[in-house]
Amino acid sequence: MTKSALKRFAAVTVAAVLAVTVAECPTVPVHAETTLERLQRAKEEKEKTEDAKENTEDRKASLQITKNSLLGELGTLNDDLAAVSAKLETIEADIVTKQTEITQAQADLEQAKIVEREQYENMKLRIKTMYESGASYGYLNFLFNSDNFADFLNKSDYIEQINQYDQKMLRKYEESRKDVEQKEAQLTQELEDLHTLQEEVNAEKSKVAELVRKTSQNVASYSDQIADAEETIDALESMIDEQEQDIAALQKQYEEELAKSRLAAQSSWRDISEVKFEEGDRMLLANLIYCEAGAEPYSGQVAVGAVVINRVLSSRYPNTIVGVIYQNKQFSPVNDGHLALALANDRATASCYQAADEAMSGVTNVGHCVYFRTPIPGINGIRIGGHVFY
Repeated sequence: MTKSALKRFAAVTVAAVLAVTVAECPTVPVHAETTLERLQRAKEEKEKTEDAKENTEDRKASLQITKNSLLGELGTLNDDLAAVSAKLETIEADIVTKQTEITQAQADLEQAKIVEREQYENMKLRIKTMYESGASYGYLNFLFNSDNFADFLNKSDYIEQINQYDQKMLRKYEESRKDVEQKEAQLTQELEDLHTLQEEVNAEKSKVAELVRKTSQNVASYSDQIADAEETIDALESMIDEQEQDIAALQKQYEEELAKSRLAAQSSWRDISEVKFEEGDRMLLANLIYCEAGAEPYSGQVAVGAVVINRVLSSRYPNTIVGVIYQNKQFSPVNDGHLALALANDRATASCYQAADEAMSGVTNVGHCVYFRTPIPGINGIRIGGHVFY
C-alpha cells in the first residue's frame, strides 16, 4: 500500500467512525435504526479497524525487514566505495610518481645522448688527427719514431688499447642510451596503463556511487513508508479506543431501552376512550403508516399504527399522535423528510387509512409493543410481514 493509499484508507475509516458518531442520538428511532443495529454495526466497524491495524502492522514489519536489508546493502556499498576511492587515490599517486620518473628518464636519455655524441666526436677527432695529420703525434710518426722493435710493439699495443678503449666507451654509451630509451618506453607504457586503469576505476567508482545514491533513496523511501504506517497504526488505535467507548455506550443504551420497553409494558396505560384525537391526526397517522409499511400486508400496517397508539396510551411517551410521531428522532420518515412529502400530497392509501382508523379505535395486534424494526439476530418479538414488533 502506497503512502497516499494509506492516507485515503485512514480518512475513509475516520469518516466512517464520524458517521457512526453523528448518527447517534439520545433516543432510538422506531424504524430508522435501532440501538442494537447500531451496536452491531459499531462492532463490525471495530473489527474492520482491528483488521486494518493488523494488516498495517504486518506491512510495517515487512517494510522494516526490507529496510534492514537495504541498510546492509548500503553498508557494503559504502565499504566498496571507500575501497574504490582508496584504490583510485593510489593510482593517482602512482601516476604522479610515474610522470616524475618519465621526466627523469627523459633527462637521463638526453644526457646519455650528449655523452655518446661527445664520445663519438672525440673518437673521430682522435682518429682523424692520428691517421690524417702529418704532425709528430700522428700514429705513423708515433710508430716509426720507435727506438727499437720492442718499443714499436709497445707503441702498437698502446694504440690498440686506445682504439679498444674508444670502442668500449662508445658501446657503453650506446648501451646506456638504449637502456634509458627502453626505460623511458617502459615508463611511458606503464603510465598509459595507469591512465587506462584510472579510467576503469573511475567508472567503477561512479557505478558504486550511483548504487549508493539509489539505495540511500530506497532506504529513505522505506523510512517514510514505515513512518506513515506508524502514524496510521496510531490513528487506528485511537479509533479502536473510540469505537470501544461507542460500543460500551451503545451496549448500555440498548440495555436501558430494553428495560424501558419492559417498563412501558408494565407502566400505567390510559384507555383509548381517554384519548382525544385532534383534527389531522388520522391523516398524519395514515401517512406515517404509508411511509413505514406501505408495502407491508394490511396486518403489518395495523401493527405500525398500533405502536403509535400504544405510545400515546403509555405514560412514558407523549399523549398525542403529533407528540409521538414528531418526538425527536423516533421515526425515520420524519427525520429524512419522506413523511412531509407524503403529507403534502396525502399519499396514504385506503388500506393505510383503514389501518389508522383501527389503531385509533384501540385495535392492536402487537399487544403493548412500542418498537418495531426489520428483523435482525438478537431481537425477539412479534413477527408480522417484514417487521418484528417488541
